[in-house]
Amino acid sequence: MDSDTILLAHGSGGSLMRRLIDEVFVAGFGDSQLSVTDDAATFELPGGRIALSTDTYVVSPLFFPGGDIGRLAVCGTVNDVATSGARPLYLSVGFVLEEGLPVDDLRRILHSMREAAEEAGVHIVTGDTKVVERGHGDGVYINTTGVGVVPEGLSLSAAACRPGDVVLLSGSLGDHGITVVSTREGLEFSTDLRTDAAPLNHLVAAVLDSAPDARCFRDPTRGGLASALNEIADTSGTSITVDETRVPVREQVLGACEMLGYDVFQVANEGKMVAVVPADSAEAALSAMRRAPYGEDAAIIGEVTEAPAGTVYVRTAFGAARVMDMLVGEQLPRIC
Repeated sequence: MDSDTILLAHGSGGSLMRRLIDEVFVAGFGDSQLSVTDDAATFELPGGRIALSTDTYVVSPLFFPGGDIGRLAVCGTVNDVATSGARPLYLSVGFVLEEGLPVDDLRRILHSMREAAEEAGVHIVTGDTKVVERGHGDGVYINTTGVGVVPEGLSLSAAACRPGDVVLLSGSLGDHGITVVSTREGLEFSTDLRTDAAPLNHLVAAVLDSAPDARCFRDPTRGGLASALNEIADTSGTSITVDETRVPVREQVLGACEMLGYDVFQVANEGKMVAVVPADSAEAALSAMRRAPYGEDAAIIGEVTEAPAGTVYVRTAFGAARVMDMLVGEQLPRIC
């Protein structure tokens, strides 16, 4: 590279852009399929239904304990594809780079993406880059699109949830959202917090191996557990009750939420998975989660009931019940 920072010319389509692609992106990801650099990637897919998901990441700050915008982008899209039960295979990536972004920061982000992709077992096969003027891009925005194959005969849907089903959560709530906001605002807690951003496709596959009759999966990202469960209840026409005492939450996260006035059930997560399974499959699904990477703190947190349809309740430690509302507005800006 002939510059230590991103220049507007790196997005012009000329020789500087070519060098950026070859010397930074292709070298950074190190995938032979990406190095072809055609306008479209071609690849073989096994027969079956295809799952496709796309998302855009605009987190601030770009780097935070345990991860960065690059790891977030890969893990987030891998997990979205995995919620369908599909095996994620390929990713495309699009970058909007701000003039003045240090190239070393870009390399660091690409390294995180490469590591996350290798962990998930997916290939980054195509992408795009644009450069915007200084002051118009917050460093970098990343769009990722994921493609996966759904196993034959598998059809997951929140609409399939039935009264009597059990709700599982793969681990502690709120780690990502509180980590990002504490880093941004310069807050310090007695115990270090780290993002939970992680690829969960192997965890989902393990649950399906042990509980093939699972109803659905959701990753509780923006809007947190509250939004994920309300969406499931609304789609299935059921009610869900969560036992507050069974939901895993770290003490420092609870303390931060109390200090900042946040509802931990509405705080974003990037490495947690919700599963709804029939009651007779619950223990098998829980064991599979706990054996899988990132699932050691998994717990059964609630059950699906019949009425009132579309409503989620929290049963408190004192035996009372309250409604778990979806997030209204923006609780934590720029966290994913």
